[in-house]
Amino acid sequence: MNSIDLFVKNWGGKNAMVPIKLNDIEEVESKLNAYLPDAYKYLLSTYGLVHTPNVLTKICDLGVDVSEVQDFLSLDDVCSLSKLYEMSGMPKGHVLFASDCKGNMFCFKLIDCATQQKDSPVWFYNHDMCTVIKVSNSFTEWLEGFNEL
Repeated sequence: MNSIDLFVKNWGGKNAMVPIKLNDIEEVESKLNAYLPDAYKYLLSTYGLVHTPNVLTKICDLGVDVSEVQDFLSLDDVCSLSKLYEMSGMPKGHVLFASDCKGNMFCFKLIDCATQQKDSPVWFYNHDMCTVIKVSNSFTEWLEGFNEL
């Protein structure tokens, strides 16, 4: 999980993060009727909710075409916003887990979460266009992209 640890070290905000108990994560999985990827659960259970305010600044400074992540969603928001975004036009079958600064979301596909996985592809929901596109083959690879900035 070195990529995840490095991501938090490089990009985690200065606010103290509180690790989330595995029982709480399992409760959300039960509500979603899905298994969240182990890599994502490692981030939550080791560090908690990561706020990354400096990613946008770095992306702008470098002029790279990458959708920045700003906040990882609370477990309550994972459930409620996944449903709310579907009701407002997002294609069905996604689990939101993080946002950018413009209201767009990063998510996993529910079909990828049907069985327990070490890692899963990351998708980006653009709320203005109501489109979902794949941005990475795995959660870990997605974080590695930010580590390379």
